[in-house]
Amino acid sequence: MRFFISLIAILCCTGGLSAQQTLQTPQVNSILYSGPGDNQPLLVGLGGSEGGNAWSSDHWKATRDTFLAKGYAFLALGYFGAPGTPDTLNRISIDAVHDAILKAASNPRINKRKIAIIGGSRGGDLALLLASYYPDISCVVAIVPSHVTFPGHTDHFSTPAWTFKGRDLPFVPVNEASVPFLMKRDLRGAFEAMLQDTAAERTALIPVQNIKGPVLLLSAKSDEICPSTPMCEKMIQQLKRKDARHIAYDGKHAEPLKHFDTVYKFLDQHFKAR
Repeated sequence: MRFFISLIAILCCTGGLSAQQTLQTPQVNSILYSGPGDNQPLLVGLGGSEGGNAWSSDHWKATRDTFLAKGYAFLALGYFGAPGTPDTLNRISIDAVHDAILKAASNPRINKRKIAIIGGSRGGDLALLLASYYPDISCVVAIVPSHVTFPGHTDHFSTPAWTFKGRDLPFVPVNEASVPFLMKRDLRGAFEAMLQDTAAERTALIPVQNIKGPVLLLSAKSDEICPSTPMCEKMIQQLKRKDARHIAYDGKHAEPLKHFDTVYKFLDQHFKAR
């Protein structure tokens, strides 16, 4: 008997009794990983402009398993470039993404009152948008995100990346000043030039002041893709919350991904324990 009890304990700790379920929802590709316990807080993982369902890949398995071992359930979610989703990052319905999250949260082992989102780059923008528009999102970790919405990935960058309730969300457009940077593939230079349009910037601000729970922003001081550190600094000024934190790391766009110990600690203290 002791042998079987010990075996069950080992399996629980290593994820041996974890379950994997593919969920069917319109326009979204999602896979739910859950452990054996009840009342599990739900973490939602969103990838960036690479598309696909990044968090379901083997690359993120160790991170997913760490979250499961900590007692979380994990939803790997693809919103474009994955089976059943739009081909490109263009007019993505944040309502459809939210519906997929709610379907996962309806699992009887999940605490539907405890939902956190982790998103990187464009996925960080989406995480912030979801929490800004839906009060049932109770925590956000946004890695190298933007403080505004930018265009979708169409040929002419002339359409929005996101929609809400069937309406296009305003975005900072490509302007004449950004074209030379785009032509030489200097993405950071292009974004900085686009943000010279301060009127468009004000219109396209993500309303992070509406977020109901803790927020962790991770940026890269030498980000070659976007000016993530100054954009995160602007959001911290908007948030004005004791449980909103911004950490800027020395390094390029991918540098914050090397510091998931910070993410684990923040979620354990400000989300799971609340």
